[in-house]
Amino acid sequence: MKDYRKLIVWERSHHLVLLIYNATRAFPKDELFGLPSQMRRAAASIPANIAEGCGRDSDAGLKRFFDIAHGSASELTYFVFLASELGYINASAVAKLADEADQVKRMLGAFSRKLKADR
Repeated sequence: MKDYRKLIVWERSHHLVLLIYNATRAFPKDELFGLPSQMRRAAASIPANIAEGCGRDSDAGLKRFFDIAHGSASELTYFVFLASELGYINASAVAKLADEADQVKRMLGAFSRKLKADR
């Protein structure tokens, strides 16, 4: 078992969750239970899956949850794009959120490749 709080990828993904919560605060009230909720769930799923994977007793279990976190990061990237297309997020915020999500995805991918290579 690993301490997820010591992983840079967990720190970055947690920071991304905070950014998403801040970005979705200004969404229209009629979207309250729609897109902002989906974005928040997808974002929070990333560090939550990292934490859950770190609680597993095998590298295979850890890799599985890192792969799930990677999928959530991809889902979040789409939601950021959709929010942009709907005019809910300005271009500079989109660039920041998309870049942060991409950084997290790269880190997750590298971690998963390392776990696979270590087998």
